[in-house]
Amino acid sequence: MREYSVPAIGTVADEESLTDMVWANAERFADAVAFRRRVDGSWIDVTTAEFAAQVAAVAKGLIGSGLRAGDRVALLSRTRYEWTLLDFAIWAAGCVTVPVYETSSAEQIAWILGDSGARAVVVETEAHRHTVEKVVDRLAEVEHVWQIEPGGELDPAVDELTAAGADVSDKTAHERRLAVRSADTATLVYTSGTTGRPKGVELTHRNLLAEIRADIAAFPQLMRPSNAMLVFLPLAHVFARAIALCCVYSRTTLGHLPDVRDLVADLATFRPSFIVAVPRVFEKVYNSAKQRAHAAGRGRVFDLAEELAVEYSTALDGPGPSLALKARRAAMSKLVYSRLRGVLGGRCVAAISGSAPLGEHLAHFFRGVGVPVYEGYGLTETSAAICVNTERAFRVGTVGKPVAGASVRIADDGEILLSGEMVFRGYWHNPAATAEVLEDGWLRTGDLGTLDDEGFLRITGRKKDIIVTAGGKNVAPALLEDRVRRHPLVSQCVVVGDRQPFVAALVTLDPDFVSVWAASHGKQLTVADLVDDPDLRAEIRTAVDEANRAVSKAESIREFTILPRDFTEAAGEITPSMKVRREAIIKAYAEEIAALYG
Repeated sequence: MREYSVPAIGTVADEESLTDMVWANAERFADAVAFRRRVDGSWIDVTTAEFAAQVAAVAKGLIGSGLRAGDRVALLSRTRYEWTLLDFAIWAAGCVTVPVYETSSAEQIAWILGDSGARAVVVETEAHRHTVEKVVDRLAEVEHVWQIEPGGELDPAVDELTAAGADVSDKTAHERRLAVRSADTATLVYTSGTTGRPKGVELTHRNLLAEIRADIAAFPQLMRPSNAMLVFLPLAHVFARAIALCCVYSRTTLGHLPDVRDLVADLATFRPSFIVAVPRVFEKVYNSAKQRAHAAGRGRVFDLAEELAVEYSTALDGPGPSLALKARRAAMSKLVYSRLRGVLGGRCVAAISGSAPLGEHLAHFFRGVGVPVYEGYGLTETSAAICVNTERAFRVGTVGKPVAGASVRIADDGEILLSGEMVFRGYWHNPAATAEVLEDGWLRTGDLGTLDDEGFLRITGRKKDIIVTAGGKNVAPALLEDRVRRHPLVSQCVVVGDRQPFVAALVTLDPDFVSVWAASHGKQLTVADLVDDPDLRAEIRTAVDEANRAVSKAESIREFTILPRDFTEAAGEITPSMKVRREAIIKAYAEEIAALYG
């Protein structure tokens, strides 16, 4: 058993709460720009004083509507300015925020509202309101439904709540906010439910404050008043929400983006200092750049630039790049890398990645380009990252060292155990499930990993995902899947083979790149038509063969099938944070898997 701990910067005081940062910023830095809000296509500044006033007004509305301290308020919306405003207002009213993904089905919404006992719901659109109304009759505790966007005779939620709080005194609101303690529940974040019913992860104000302070200590050059961050991941996911809270705490100007249809244009106008994203975003940026270069006849230059970026980054982990290598990289930076950095707005100096593994090749590529992607590791149960690569300690292939105040332990069977103030209190009204994962302050993650002498954690797989072939060979699918996904044509890869004679894989295609590939090969066919195309299968075979070079013959993918469509959240095959629901996929594609072994 191995263990590595990092001392805490300081403990969270009993009387602290998450809203303290809002009032502290407003009192000390009233004119500082806390947010840039998208209004009619333009970014409008919101100062710390303006934000505090809006939070107070909405909190009064919640109090005036009869909500009591400890009541749960569900928040179902895309990522937008009002999401963060309402989150802080709910806390200022002494209530508990229950985030709900805006893509959730009626049944998922009904489960979360019913299990949490929510008394109120804030939805974004009229469509969301109609979905909630379908299940409200089953939920006796829900008394209010507010809508962020105006619709019909409905006023916007912020306006309606502000009006509802007109008769609530400042003294009453102030007392309600100050009564909140760090041990009080701040939020119930429901797990993505990769297995079974989603469970409500109970995070306290102390948990999130410990996470915020540890993250800011890890990234002092990123999270500071002179910088800006654009968040476009769902704030219902604890990863994006934690980083957004860090921005508010550190007065890093924060912008919200509800969708990514015009992401490149929005990055160009907002010009963030850093971004937060899941690995799939970085895969898309890389694949898009590579595909465009090859389509424009500059493929050879891009390939050389890619090779050089990886070589340079790899040298950083060793004795350091030579003067000749530095000179070559400087020349390539002007020719190629500057264009890639321009896609991120031209001012972006780094990115933070989480939620799923980032491949080593991509990590080296982006660091070599000049935009290091700091990969971290954590769970909803740890208030987001509990380990992360940082500006000062970066090792590609790992998820970094524990953040301040966290401890990592590797059990005898290889399972990762975690401890620290950011570790959750338990699952909401589910002591049995809590007891399964929490013991003596240590969280059993279900993930497998190794810990080196310097404290860098490497994820090697997940206990439940380990495949044991009929020959008794243990296979961790993550490495193979990551390497297959590196090919631009591939969207997802799920390795199978438990109790089977060999390892196989299900592969889905990226529609955007398939269309470009088909056109370049003179094939006017859809993804479904191309799955059996010999030329396309040869491309995927190349990706599979490349992946197999990283493992032994017994672990390698022998057969694969290309599915006619990509995995979707609507079909229950991936989570909103792009995690693959492995068990659901294996069940849904049982016939295709059986055919691989037929």
